[in-house]
Amino acid sequence: MDEHSLETIDLELAVLLRRLTSISTKKLGNLDRSAYLLLHQITSYGPAGVKALAEEFQLDISTVSRQTAALEQKGYVNRLPDPLDGRAYSFQITELGIKEFTEYQQLRFAKIAEILKDWSDEEQELFGRLLKKYNYSFRNR
Repeated sequence: MDEHSLETIDLELAVLLRRLTSISTKKLGNLDRSAYLLLHQITSYGPAGVKALAEEFQLDISTVSRQTAALEQKGYVNRLPDPLDGRAYSFQITELGIKEFTEYQQLRFAKIAEILKDWSDEEQELFGRLLKKYNYSFRNR
């Protein structure tokens, strides 16, 4: 990869992270980023345990345990006992969790649509594909 491309990507990622941090400090709804990602994962793929969630987001189990405990305390998820191992459990999203997740997701979609309003459909689709590819590149690293 040439030096100019690396420099451009490095700078643009730094600017993007700064802007995302700025947006996230202006509260959109009741969820923070970690809650949104965990609820999205459980909504999309079904109940999941702390270990599976930690692996998915490349976090340590203690971090995900704290995050899921906060979700459980708010009533967004509940525990499902593992029928084979009485000590293990998975988290499943509740009706309240679905409501909060859906409302927050719609606020996020509206904000993204506002930012990208001058982009063509093709540009938006390409940007989404490239972001997905970039994020996928982090797996197993």
